[in-house]
Amino acid sequence: MAELNPFKIAQKQLDQCAEIMGLDDNVRELLRNPMREIRVTLPVRMDDGTVKVFEGFRIQYNDARGPAKGGLRFHPEETVDTVRALAAWMTWKCALVDIPLGGGKGGVVCDTKQMSKAELERLSRAYVRAIWQFIGPEQDVPAPDVYTTPQVMAWMMDEYSKIAGRTQFGVVTGKPLCVGGSPGREDATARGGLYTVREAAGELGLDLSKATVAIQGYGNAGYFAAKLMHEMFGSKVVAVSDTKGAVCNLDDGIDPENAVAHKRETTTVVGCDGTEGMEPDDIITSDVDILMPSALENVITAENAGDVKAKIVAELANGPTTPEADEILFEKGVHVLPDFLCNAGGVTVSYFEMVQNMNLYSWSEDEVYQKLDDVMTRAYHSVLETSSKYGVNMRIAAYIVAIERVIEAMQWRGWL
Repeated sequence: MAELNPFKIAQKQLDQCAEIMGLDDNVRELLRNPMREIRVTLPVRMDDGTVKVFEGFRIQYNDARGPAKGGLRFHPEETVDTVRALAAWMTWKCALVDIPLGGGKGGVVCDTKQMSKAELERLSRAYVRAIWQFIGPEQDVPAPDVYTTPQVMAWMMDEYSKIAGRTQFGVVTGKPLCVGGSPGREDATARGGLYTVREAAGELGLDLSKATVAIQGYGNAGYFAAKLMHEMFGSKVVAVSDTKGAVCNLDDGIDPENAVAHKRETTTVVGCDGTEGMEPDDIITSDVDILMPSALENVITAENAGDVKAKIVAELANGPTTPEADEILFEKGVHVLPDFLCNAGGVTVSYFEMVQNMNLYSWSEDEVYQKLDDVMTRAYHSVLETSSKYGVNMRIAAYIVAIERVIEAMQWRGWL
């Protein structure tokens, strides 16, 4: 369906803001489309001796504010429009948290669950060899995303370093600590989101120590969100889901560590001790205080938004809410923390990793967390103030803040 095309959604969101801001048509057109797209064909020798051909992308959406920055996905259903949308959102995300980076994103169409470690390494290195001219610490810096890991980033950094003829820690972020990674990167996306949840709860007068939480998607972001909501605030996580199903415990809550241990052992949260099964789609409409979509796009739609009961929707995933659903939630008074605000902790700590790599220095975990808290808190309140000023929902307000900053950079550079 056209309305569920992620890039069309990203463009529609931009157009809404352009109308409110009264943007010139030429400025709008420049912001609606990527500045640079790279598509590559990757031949990879598999363990059985055959050669399989993979398709890859790297989209550099806008670099007016600095080098492109964005994750790299290995996913069997990856599409160029998904990557375009994510690159656009990365542009707005970096501008919103006011770090000197532009927006980019990458993807390879593959199923990592059907690949050996050796095959995955060959694919990772092949991708770098195909795009190395277009990336680097001063051009474009990839990072982990869906089904890419610190190990994948280490392979990519190593391959780029071989081509460059010298160690280049800063070509990617999300690396293991021993090869230029940053303390605090592993839980940065969730932790950054929780800082915005804390500020939103204060705004609404919601006591987080008594709050109930449902988490759709129990990967890295979802697990750390559950763990930190429990540890930092004493909130009760009552429902979680993954690609294979959903479970709940409305009375006593779900122990985040038990759930992740069960998933590591069985590949799913389904059947975790002390829980009962529920329909995966029902997690979106759970009777909870805070809903955290933490998986993929388009899970809150016009069909289910009217049944959302949460007071706060904290979008740790990219693009989980369609524009039509946004309008419904706003009318219902649901306080939505939009994706490129709520999940900006990952790119913020990635930026910190870049800074540490450039200076050959490592900050402590406490330093990283404090800097992250400062950035996320400041970004939340700039969006809240803009929302009040224009009388618009938080997503539109976040767009306005980000777009104004990107346009300002383009003007000073003489692009407009």
